[in-house]
Amino acid sequence: MRREQPNIRGAMAVLLSVAAIVWAGPIRAGASLRTAALETEGGGAVLVLGLSTAVQPHVFALEDPRRVVVDLPNTQRGAALSLPEGAGLVASVRGGPRASSGYRLVLEVPNASPGQPRVSSTATAHGYQVRIVLSAPGSAAVPPGGGATPAATARVVRPAHGPGPAGRDIIVIVDAGHGGTDPGATGPAGTHEKDVTLAIARLVVAHFNDQPGMHAVLTRDSDRLIDLRERFERARNAHADLFISIHADSVRDRSITGASVYTLSYHGASSEAARTLADRENEKLGPLPLAGVDPSLASVLVGATQSQIMGQSVEAADQVLSALDEVGAIRKKVVQHAGFMVLKSPEVPSMLVETAYISNPREEQNLRSAAYQERLARAIETGVVSYFQRHPPDGTNYASTHAPEGKDPGDSGV
Repeated sequence: MRREQPNIRGAMAVLLSVAAIVWAGPIRAGASLRTAALETEGGGAVLVLGLSTAVQPHVFALEDPRRVVVDLPNTQRGAALSLPEGAGLVASVRGGPRASSGYRLVLEVPNASPGQPRVSSTATAHGYQVRIVLSAPGSAAVPPGGGATPAATARVVRPAHGPGPAGRDIIVIVDAGHGGTDPGATGPAGTHEKDVTLAIARLVVAHFNDQPGMHAVLTRDSDRLIDLRERFERARNAHADLFISIHADSVRDRSITGASVYTLSYHGASSEAARTLADRENEKLGPLPLAGVDPSLASVLVGATQSQIMGQSVEAADQVLSALDEVGAIRKKVVQHAGFMVLKSPEVPSMLVETAYISNPREEQNLRSAAYQERLARAIETGVVSYFQRHPPDGTNYASTHAPEGKDPGDSGV
């Protein structure tokens, strides 16, 4: 991958470090879940949560036993929090912290499959309120502010790519760098980066698709050029759990060798956050539209979401880097950070893998070798699988088969 050599003066480095701390500081502080109340409404139930700051909840339903799960990222239990007794559809409410720096509430609904949960969020004089409406099967839910809506369908809520009642596959998008009129870097013997990356990406996808509970898709499967933003937009549209962009590095010094793995830098994240906030009429975070949201609240939502995604990206990238260390030389021993455009999805954990230096004659020869391409693909697969074994996404088949012993895979210990 062609990149200019960095030439950053010490003072600028200090400023960037300070900017990163300022950007990350408020997010790390997290939110506090202060209150939780359960009300009955039209045969259904409404969970009302009071928080100190804005949080984007992740709400989904599970079967066997029937329950609705509410994940509050980057949230801690408030000291005075008292969980409510069951009411309406809900037999009981329990909660507990999650290992991934969040808090989970589980609502037991043993006697009925609720319709699609309706989530609304508002800023209040003392913080932030989240309302989650569970409609009884066949009933008409009334959103905050009144007005009837069509009856909710009695079904379990799943991502669009969920294959069936048991759950869904983990979705991985694999991006072969460059293509078409953009050959990328070219090695001393004339090898084009675009050809190497496509060959490796195809192998990676094939290996992922051999894994039960995983499904991988290429951004391109031919020699064609795809816009950089479109690449990560495809990951967003596919509801991907991970985005991997594959490249082959290049520098003037042909003696340099080794692989590197990158995730998005704080500077790159903040610039993309600014773009998202500037285009709020056409942007959303997951199911949450940003249009009409107060600018200060939207900024908190975008920042908190990006902070969580960046943390997941680094964890996954670290596993891949460790696996690549078993294949050949590693140029950068720790995960690097840069503002690559293809890493800027605000919702999908992403990494960019520089497989080797195509500018080095020996590594160029390796990259042309089918056997070496296979070793690289296997290493990427191994690292990603290792990550998902530790952090299986909620609601996936993988979560049900890789949950820690003694824990309910749907409840993550709660």
